[in-house]
Amino acid sequence: MSEVGWREFAHHILYHFPKLPDDNWRDAFDAYPWRNSKSDLKAWQRGRTGYPLVDAGMRELWATGFMHNRVRMITASFLIKHLRLDWRDGETWFWDTLVDADLANNAFGWQWVAGSGADASPYFRIFNPMAQGEKFDPNGAYVRRWCPELSKLPDKFIHAPWKADAHVLKDAGIVLGKDYPKPIVDHDEARKAALEGYKKVKKSG
Repeated sequence: MSEVGWREFAHHILYHFPKLPDDNWRDAFDAYPWRNSKSDLKAWQRGRTGYPLVDAGMRELWATGFMHNRVRMITASFLIKHLRLDWRDGETWFWDTLVDADLANNAFGWQWVAGSGADASPYFRIFNPMAQGEKFDPNGAYVRRWCPELSKLPDKFIHAPWKADAHVLKDAGIVLGKDYPKPIVDHDEARKAALEGYKKVKKSG
């Protein structure tokens, strides 16, 4: 029932703010310094970011037109807060690929993650894709299904292959940067950069 409530709230916001799919609901976010990287956007779209849970979700989306709600939030957060790419880039991709795409829900959801929407998630809430993987996919079944090149990795490294020793990677048949990409961004550095951008939003708001 709570999800139905969110759906109706999203349509309520779109009705009263028809520009929701295109403009920040909170105009202070017009000051956010988005990056522009076609290569990073493509890596995210194709599930080649080097973060297994993110990549699994994006590959599932491309193959099936569907993605679990938890992974939708994680992949959206990664695009916005790790790569610092405009939420509208993600909104457009989800609109093109999701079989259950809904104009109000899609725009509302992306702005919720970005922090620019109504009753949005705080911008400083940044999903850690490794921790999320350990919590919601502890045995790596989801990652192994959609990122089969990682299937032989031990559970301990399934959500962070770059932390595995060379012999572990060799035993799993993985050469990072060849069989599976290295992380395109460092989690800690990305988090700091995202929070720096948020300071500009606070100043303008």
